Amino acid sequence: MIQLEGKAPLILQGERPLNAETPETLLDDDVTPAEKMFVRNNGQVPAAPSDPRTWKIRIDGEVSQPLELTVGELESGRFPLVTRRLQLECGGNGRSFYSPETRGNQWGNGAVSCAEWTGVRLRDLLQAAGLKESGKFTGHYGADPHLSGDPERQAISRGMRVEKAQDEDTLVAIRMNGQPIPLLHGAPVRLITPGWPGSLSQKWLTRIWIRDRLHDGQGMGGTSYRVPVRPIVPGSRNDGRDFRDLESMPVRSVLTNLSHGTRLPAGTRELDLRGQAWAGDKTVRAVHASIDFGATWREMRMDPPANRYAWQRWSGRVDLPSDGYFEVWYRATDSDGVMQPHAAANWNPQGYGSNAVSRAAILVG
Repeated sequence: MIQLEGKAPLILQGERPLNAETPETLLDDDVTPAEKMFVRNNGQVPAAPSDPRTWKIRIDGEVSQPLELTVGELESGRFPLVTRRLQLECGGNGRSFYSPETRGNQWGNGAVSCAEWTGVRLRDLLQAAGLKESGKFTGHYGADPHLSGDPERQAISRGMRVEKAQDEDTLVAIRMNGQPIPLLHGAPVRLITPGWPGSLSQKWLTRIWIRDRLHDGQGMGGTSYRVPVRPIVPGSRNDGRDFRDLESMPVRSVLTNLSHGTRLPAGTRELDLRGQAWAGDKTVRAVHASIDFGATWREMRMDPPANRYAWQRWSGRVDLPSDGYFEVWYRATDSDGVMQPHAAANWNPQGYGSNAVSRAAILVG
């Protein structure tokens, strides 16, 4: 565990760059507070700006009129400000469930959050800049220095199809939970690309380059944030030539009121369960829980999302037949009827998209 200033105790995943995971039991809030938000970096954390309102972002490339805006102008009301609860999830969330082990931070289920973000729709900025028909893809740039310190190298520079950039919930955000964005989470301005890998939600945003082709920045191509089109042998080498970009994140659930290793009093025969579930671009249709290793399942109550791309609360009760050792298994099913698999599927060298059924061990008595 690590105790960062202003943060709850988080699970340390790496110190260089700094990456830390939120324990599932700290994900119980409908709106994730800043102190409980996971930390994901690819480079160094830049210095805080002396005057955040003067921070500039630029939109250029395949546009008629390149646009340069300060944070102050974004706050001024020139463009409508919107507020949404939006899920933000690392593309490698669940990576530790792959076998054999893959490269990268060995996240459990806690590289996710659902904060309330306020900002300007990216599509409004693209319209103001005069998006050309030739604009097919974005390329994002931030102020975070490369780990090497080389100013000519980007820590990360990813991009997305322009259709996602024009989604009404893709935001250039200036506030988180009604407050200025904390430095660790991208202050003073960042992209929020909900439902897709968090690497597309560029922190410390400085530029959005509209391109007529797939972006080729740091973190694009090969096996970076990409998954196989056809299943490959787990553990095999692959250069990613026939992979596709990971876009909408797969369905997943977390259990937030019981931790792995919970001990309950003897005679406990009913167990209340509660958690969150989400499914990238989709919604969650159902969550089921089992205490007999998947032999039988009980459907939980499912709340609707507060808005599109917000996670959904689930809750319910299961019966325990006796004292002893049990495992609570929990799985979500998305709006297309696709449920979490019992084992991490579609193995890939960097461990993206792993969303296996999770389990928490408990001991009664």
